[in-house]
Amino acid sequence: MIYFALKHLHTAFAATSMVLFFIRWLIALINPRWLRYSVFRVVPHVIDTLLLLAAIGLCVFLSQYPFVHSWLTAKVVALVAYIVIGYTAVKGGKTFSQKFVAGMLALLIAGYIVGVAIYHNPYSWLS
Repeated sequence: MIYFALKHLHTAFAATSMVLFFIRWLIALINPRWLRYSVFRVVPHVIDTLLLLAAIGLCVFLSQYPFVHSWLTAKVVALVAYIVIGYTAVKGGKTFSQKFVAGMLALLIAGYIVGVAIYHNPYSWLS
């Protein structure tokens, strides 16, 4: 029962986080001044924190940890890359082209993370 609750929460927060990233990326491309609104500055951090807490809960409940299980290690490494490239897409990119390319890369990495989560394999969709 706890497992299914954590899994569904983690999945829901992950989907919400990706949708919010996509919206913030589009806004950064169209009119970055809109990102100053508090909803775009606070809500993503709250969702991502809840996502991380659900992930930690799943790891503890299942006794599966990064750097022990290769698929979880792949998710953590890809998550770090997603955060760095996502920052470039939303805030760090200086030109439209930089933001666009970084956003596309971040979305590809998010897709890779989803594949790793589904197949429990670091080869993601290719497994």
